Amino acid sequence: MTMYAANIYFWRRFRVNYSFIFGFKQGTELGYKQVLFVGFSIGALALLCVLANLDMETDPKTKDYQALTELLPLFLLTAMFIVLILPFNIFYRSSRFFFLNCMFRIFAAPLYKVTLPDFFLADQLCSQAQSLRSIEFYICYYGWGDFKQRQNTCKESQVFNTFLFIVAAFPFVSRFLQCMRRVLEERNIEQGYNGFKYCLIVVAVCLGMAYEVDRQKDRQIIWRLLGGIASAMAVVFCTYWDLVYDWGLLNRTSKNPWLRDELLVPYKEVYFIAMILNVVLRFAWMQTVLDFKFGSMHTQTVIAIVASLEIIRRGIWNFFRLENEHLNNVGKYRAFKTVSLPFDYDEDL
Repeated sequence: MTMYAANIYFWRRFRVNYSFIFGFKQGTELGYKQVLFVGFSIGALALLCVLANLDMETDPKTKDYQALTELLPLFLLTAMFIVLILPFNIFYRSSRFFFLNCMFRIFAAPLYKVTLPDFFLADQLCSQAQSLRSIEFYICYYGWGDFKQRQNTCKESQVFNTFLFIVAAFPFVSRFLQCMRRVLEERNIEQGYNGFKYCLIVVAVCLGMAYEVDRQKDRQIIWRLLGGIASAMAVVFCTYWDLVYDWGLLNRTSKNPWLRDELLVPYKEVYFIAMILNVVLRFAWMQTVLDFKFGSMHTQTVIAIVASLEIIRRGIWNFFRLENEHLNNVGKYRAFKTVSLPFDYDEDL
């Protein structure tokens, strides 16, 4: 949410008409201060839960309430979910309902016509793979009753491991289905290539999950090798698509060499820095598949760092993706900088 707030700030600063492109109802779109307020409020609540948990752990009188301390994260998520679906006109209801509608169409893909907010939000979910896996863990941890004994038996369950594949692949499968819907409706072959990109990612993710789930050393080597090859192919394809199609850059014939003809940011070096960061952070994503070891650093620490880097990469991608949409109507969503007058005239008169 911090990255989204930064996006809003710079979209406004460089006059990207994001509210029109997303289709927000006039006057209801959130500003960057409001988004920061929501994000920091969630962070403050999470910190309070952590402090409460530590306080209860260090107090010898609360030893009988160990199960209650484990329930604090669940209370936090439940409270956030209730606020999200509240029907009352409080807590930015229009924005909450806009978000829920987009989420419904993502889950229902390809049954509904694909609009820009739908595939834009689905792309955000593609960068939240670790968060989605954490939700599955929460369901297992609390649903199976592991929290009562403070143990994690989830990975011993075949059902849990099967759903790991489904949860990890879901955002990319949803984007693939959206692309296929656009191919049929718009007769746009580029969306077919875009769909192929997500197929590559699904293969890479599933091979990575197979490496993580399969305990046999011999097969793990094979899974890791195949996962590395598929991930490298996916990263190269995705990087090219990001820079050329989503951002409209790497144009040799442009009046701004290797960029595009029209730029909203006056400093050209910003685009080159963003392209380099996108490439570097894309390859950092391969860590989730190849599982490199970094000395004494815990595996979960590495996963958290890589997940955070992917969120940062997506935040950078968001700004230039919408800037390109604003300037060039890449997705054909009529994001005009100017609007023609609503009447005709005859040039012969």
